Amino acid sequence: MAEIRWHGHTCFRIKGKEATIVTDPVDRSTGYGMGKHNADIVTISGDPLGKNLNAIRPEFRTIEGPGEYEMHDVFVTGARSYQDNKNGSELGYNTTYIVEVEGLKIGHLGNIGHTLTEAQSESFEDVDILLAPIGGEQGLTYEMAADLVTSLAPRLVIPMRYATEIGDRSLGDVQEFCKKLGVEIPEPEDKLTIKSSDLSETMRLVVLNPDSEAVRR
Repeated sequence: MAEIRWHGHTCFRIKGKEATIVTDPVDRSTGYGMGKHNADIVTISGDPLGKNLNAIRPEFRTIEGPGEYEMHDVFVTGARSYQDNKNGSELGYNTTYIVEVEGLKIGHLGNIGHTLTEAQSESFEDVDILLAPIGGEQGLTYEMAADLVTSLAPRLVIPMRYATEIGDRSLGDVQEFCKKLGVEIPEPEDKLTIKSSDLSETMRLVVLNPDSEAVRR
């Protein structure tokens, strides 16, 4: 069983029995404050707003870039992509990750700014949970994000990198993405606790409340 919390922007904490993984530790300039956390593994996609390693207590291993990694019984596969649709010439590289933990295959798209190539799409085949940026502006447009989610057909999708009341206010909100996807906005949850047997063949959308110091105060 895995527990997934969203700390805002593209930052998640994925906690399994053997390890805790944090993706893109979020910078306070986004409006989110994740506080201090323990982690065994930290993945960095490339977004400058997701490199706040000071928020993670030692000791941890950092994964930054393409490759195949195994640590703490967790398998991580990173693949090169870009933060824009011009091969990175404007915003630079992005790394997408697939994290295999607790029998779940979790895909994290980082701050990807383009649709996936056929080869990139194949690496996300059979992904159980997709963490997808949906707020537009220097990233995927709503329509691109909806098309990408539909084409990858994850069993569960969690939106990230969109405007909330406390952070990323310059981005678009989750409502417009849901319209493009053709689904109602579900009631937000504070965390997702899930095991593989909980997943159905029909795609489910889960919206998480940001776990941020601004909310806890």
